[in-house]
Amino acid sequence: MQLKNIDTAFKHVKALSVGFMVVNFLCMVFCIYQSYHMVELSQERVYVLHNGKVLEALAADRRANLPVELRDHIRTFHGYFFSVSPDDGAIKRDMDKALYLADESAKKEYDNLRESGFYNRMIAANISQEIQVDSIHLTLDNYPYKFTCFATEKLVRSSGISYRKLVTTGEVRTLEDRSDENPHGFLIQKWQTLENRDLVTK
Repeated sequence: MQLKNIDTAFKHVKALSVGFMVVNFLCMVFCIYQSYHMVELSQERVYVLHNGKVLEALAADRRANLPVELRDHIRTFHGYFFSVSPDDGAIKRDMDKALYLADESAKKEYDNLRESGFYNRMIAANISQEIQVDSIHLTLDNYPYKFTCFATEKLVRSSGISYRKLVTTGEVRTLEDRSDENPHGFLIQKWQTLENRDLVTK
């Protein structure tokens, strides 16, 4: 009887030890997981010094903001390329900014417009052109990312205002580095104008 009690007690001790070891192991795994998670969270926090004050900002995965950044890059490029003042210096400044955001396909289009006398006619007639990007359709399934940009051009003349429908297409690839001239770090390539026609005149 005494041997039976000792055997039962031994089994209970053994079960308790195994249970304790399992619980201990699970606690250890949970602690390791939590520590890695905390390290990841801490790496997402960025501290910025502004006017002598430390401000906290949160870093985000670029993929989460990719559509927003791509649209802004495309919108900015079109704004620089198609906004024309009747001033040769202003045209050159805007075009320099635009060409930082795109490859030789944009440079080729700019050269064609200049050689055809487009900018000279705008300056001579004192015409200014503004652009309003209406929508940008992105395809993010494949890289480089394809886009189609739909916009409206507003041409202001002394005789009145006219509007043109503009549709362009191209691809966007990611650059390794960002810069002041290209803050998003993208480059538009294979860019072409699909449609650029008159709408209404006021």
